[in-house]
Amino acid sequence: MPEKGFSVGGQAVIEGVMMRSPTCYATAVRTPEGKIVVQKTRYRALTHRFRVLGLPILRGAVGLVEMMWIGITSLTYSAEQASEEKPEDGKPAKPQSSTASNLAILGSVVFALGAGFGLFFYLPLWLTELTGVEGSIAFNLIDGAIRLIVFLAYLFLISRWKEMHRVFQYHGAEHKTIYVFENGQDLTVANARPYTTLHPRCGTSFLLVVMLVSILVFSFLGKPDTWGERLIRFAFIPVIGGISFEFIRLSAREPFARWLAPAVWPGLMLQKVTTAQPTDDMLEVAIVALEAALDLENAKLEIASS
Repeated sequence: MPEKGFSVGGQAVIEGVMMRSPTCYATAVRTPEGKIVVQKTRYRALTHRFRVLGLPILRGAVGLVEMMWIGITSLTYSAEQASEEKPEDGKPAKPQSSTASNLAILGSVVFALGAGFGLFFYLPLWLTELTGVEGSIAFNLIDGAIRLIVFLAYLFLISRWKEMHRVFQYHGAEHKTIYVFENGQDLTVANARPYTTLHPRCGTSFLLVVMLVSILVFSFLGKPDTWGERLIRFAFIPVIGGISFEFIRLSAREPFARWLAPAVWPGLMLQKVTTAQPTDDMLEVAIVALEAALDLENAKLEIASS
């Protein structure tokens, strides 16, 4: 069985999977030639290095920023590996500029963050203002409902995108592989196949909780009438992320799991959109990523000292 206090998490990337443990994270990618390449990075979370950052709510906000950074790093690596083409003339391929590649990824991330701000933050506010509602509670309920509808519509639309289906398959492979680890089984494709692709601590569930928690938090801020008040709401996003993290964390604990199961259920159902049944070769990639990330000997030392 896994060491007590030792947990793993991951996410799907382009043609691969990133897995994270308390001591490092690893990204495994299937190249166009069919090989599996791995990038392993030793990393100790900020919440482990600085005790104050491990306080409830704050640790969730810090973890959210960390995962964004790790996700960008893993995405950069996976994009580089998945896009490498084998030269037809047998000559060595011309190396791509890492600086240009990093700038391209950074530009994509900045664009995505800007688009996300407009789609999930500004658009719901603008549409709610068109209703003419003045009451603080009513305004935030409508704003939250529109934000949730936009979020669900966005997930549904990208699920219709053929290229995203493979990403969702890798997402499913990640979940199945984590279940194998959590149940103390050998990390094999055969052991991973029977498990569901739905996992209660998935990022999809987390985002749904964020949407719902934002309605509650924004209700305390009243109706935003100025740009300053709107920016204040935006500044509360880390707080919302921290509260959402604590809920997901609490729902995984045995004493609370049973009582919070109804609240977790919507997130699991939403994962039917963002995960898909993986192929065996995708499970192989996820297993390689997890084995690289486990780093069990160092993890035991880490846990003992924390």
